Amino acid sequence: MRILAVDPSLRGTGIAVLEEIGSKVRCLEYSVVRNRASLSQEACLIAIHEALVLAITKHQPTALAIEKVIFVQSYATAIVLGAARGVAVLAAAQAGLSIHEYPPKRVKQAVVGKGAAAKEQVAFMIRALLGLTETPPSDAADAIAIGLTHLRTISSPVLKVTATRAR
Repeated sequence: MRILAVDPSLRGTGIAVLEEIGSKVRCLEYSVVRNRASLSQEACLIAIHEALVLAITKHQPTALAIEKVIFVQSYATAIVLGAARGVAVLAAAQAGLSIHEYPPKRVKQAVVGKGAAAKEQVAFMIRALLGLTETPPSDAADAIAIGLTHLRTISSPVLKVTATRAR
């Protein structure tokens, strides 16, 4: 199984492609779409969409795992984050991928063992769990963590019951 995992953000969207063969998981690619503060919201959304379409075309995943929005600091932040998430969901839907959402605390719990883990802890655990030679940038590490959460969820009969699937 091959999945695309996304940690959406207007200025730093984390993207990862994970592949599970048997009980082995490997990260085929990870990146961060970094958009300058001077770039318009529209230009940022186009850059995110293009990067996702490229990853989908290159790796042919069957599913998208994406962070579910639970809490944001303000309405403005929620709207901008929603736009970035919407672009990711659109790219996946256009390619026929199934879409699965996971709350941030659940992702941290699945990877680090506690739902209040710091970004640095997530990145460190991603490096350790996948045997990477370098620690990914935090946005990419978050995307990888979301992907690992999805793979663990679909392979666990207990967790399948609580998985949230976007409609």
